[in-house]
Amino acid sequence: MTQPDSGPDSGPGSGSADAPGTGAEAHYRALERLYAAAAINRLFPSRLTITGAGRARIDFDVTPEHFHAASAAHGTLYFKMLDDAAFYACNALVTDRFLLTTAFNLHFTAPVRAGPVYAEGHWVSGKRRVFVGEARLVDSHGEEIARGTGTFMRSHIGLSGLEGYSLPQHPAARDLAS
Repeated sequence: MTQPDSGPDSGPGSGSADAPGTGAEAHYRALERLYAAAAINRLFPSRLTITGAGRARIDFDVTPEHFHAASAAHGTLYFKMLDDAAFYACNALVTDRFLLTTAFNLHFTAPVRAGPVYAEGHWVSGKRRVFVGEARLVDSHGEEIARGTGTFMRSHIGLSGLEGYSLPQHPAARDLAS
């Protein structure tokens, strides 16, 4: 996987995550809190983990409540988990703005039955306005059951204004506030 290179759009304050220790880990944890706060995740209980720059994983359990009439998971579940994994992998590289999905292609390869499933996503390309991410859905036997590719565009929505996204304050700022 290729990572964004250094350049005028990749330094501190540019909206691109830097190496751990320079704020990237705090950004990853804030994205995880943002995901957990989203109302949709009450319908699809799941957990996001940002596993590194341009990488994300969604863990969830498929239950009969997710089934269509033929007793397998409905396609909405596939889409949501793949889109979220690819989306958050890309947004892990953008520290100032919320991305928006502009397109997503999905390939089903096997039905999902009840049990644990995970989606893992990774950034493929894009550095400024449009990002491409991929994700795969894996069942409890380690078999890939779906794959997807999405494009995500930088929006005008600031991450810092979204409920759930919060970065730890610098110690000096906390001292001034007390």
